[in-house]
Parts: sequence; structure tokens; C-alpha cells
Amino acid sequence: VQLQASGGGLVQAWGCLRLSCAASGRTFSSYAMGWFRQAPGKEREFVAAISWSGGSTYYADSVKGRFTISRDNAKTTLYLQMNSLKPEDTAVYYCAAARVSFIVVDTTAYDYWGQGTLVTVSS
Repeated sequence: VQLQASGGGLVQAWGCLRLSCAASGRTFSSYAMGWFRQAPGKEREFVAAISWSGGSTYYADSVKGRFTISRDNAKTTLYLQMNSLKPEDTAVYYCAAARVSFIVVDTTAYDYWGQGTLVTVSS
């Protein structure tokens, strides 16, 4: 599967953005999906994940209550709604797909990665 992330940009603190990740191929619904981010000089970190059906979600503590992950299997698209953004959310955000049905948070468990979209939050 090929993944194309979009929706990043520059936003002020407490603003919002919605990221999208368009997937190619007919097997999108069989993959668990996740969002990760990497800030300058830091390692890539887990942000949120969703099961193949969308029935289960999981979030990093740093974004819980502010971000919402969702998917539309008919449109083969993954989303990340980001509200109440903080400067520390500034990073390149990546979407990823794992060939399992359940939620995974480890980067090594993901098989396919998008190219990343930059989110910059100004104070």
C-alpha cells in the first residue's frame, strides 16, 4: 500500500489542523493505521493508532484529549484531527500502515510509511 500524507501547515498555538493520509490499494481496511511524529533532533514517536475497523483507538499521553484519529475505509483515508495545538506539537507527521487488525504503537511493527507532512505551531 502507498500512503500520501497531507494537511500540515503553520498554525498558532491553540489552533487546529486536520491531517489526511490517502492510501492506495483495495486492502486498506485490512491494515491497522497509525500516526507518528518527529521533531528536529528527536526520535520518531508514536502519536495515535486505530484498528482496521476503526473500533479501537489509542493515543500517546501527550495528545490525549486534543487529537482524534479516525479512518474512512470506503475512501481509503486516515485522518488526524488536532485541536488545541501547542508549540511542542511542531514536527513532521507520518502516517503508517501495519498488516495486522489490532492497534500497534511500536514503529517497528509498521510495514508502510507515508512521506510526512510538516506541522509548525507558533507561540
